[in-house]
This record gives sequence, C-alpha cells and structure tokens, in this order.
Amino acid sequence: NFGSLYDFFAVTFREPWVIQRFLPAVKHGDKRIILVDGEAAGAVNRVPSEGDLRSNMVRGGAAKPTDLTDREQEICKRIGPELRARGLLFVGIDVIDGNLTEINVTSPTGLRAIKRLGGPDIAAQIWDKIEEKRGA
Repeated sequence: NFGSLYDFFAVTFREPWVIQRFLPAVKHGDKRIILVDGEAAGAVNRVPSEGDLRSNMVRGGAAKPTDLTDREQEICKRIGPELRARGLLFVGIDVIDGNLTEINVTSPTGLRAIKRLGGPDIAAQIWDKIEEKRGA
C-alpha cells in the first residue's frame, strides 16, 4: 500500500528520497557504462546473485563482459555532449533494459572490472584526457 509506505517514510526519514519504477529486467543485470569526456569508454554488466535483485558488485553482483546495445549507444550520444559541457570528465551511468537509471559523477566504479574482463584501460584514458586538457 503506497499510502502507508509514504506515511511511514515521511515520518521516519527527514532526508529527501527517490522512488523509481521497478524494472524486472534487473534480474539480467544493470549495465555500468563509463564515459570519458562525454564518450562511451567501456561497460560491464552487473548481474545479481541468485535470489537477489541488487546487482552492485559490493552487494554480491557478478561482473560480466558486455557490449553496448544500439539504445545504450544512443543514450551515451544524447547525454555525452551535456556531460562534456559541464566539465564532467569521468562519469558512470547505469542502464537497465534500455532505461537510464543513474548518472554517477562522484565515484563511478567499474574500471577494474572492465579491464579484468578484457575491456580497455579506462584509467589510462582518463589520465590521457587530463593531460590533453592541460596542454601537456
């Protein structure tokens, strides 16, 4: 019952909260896509453990290699220029079943998993971009 939950949370928690629609496809994983200076640099699919819906790796999700779908490439192309315009050099976005669910600009994780699974060395790309921007 949404009304009861709303009343409970409104009284119990004073901080702002976010409610989003449940996406059943999360059982197949959520994709963390890393963008460097607005361009897709690599991705990892984070798959929940059996019987759990949390896919983040610190909560037991497994990192699996992945490629970007056409829809995910479209998302990156649409938000990339705005991220670059805002000076956001290193961003992680999460996508579930073609739906953008998060834009993480403070501590995007996944670089080591992407590299471990045969993907690019995104950390090196970030440093290269920093050097390029400072004119080195």
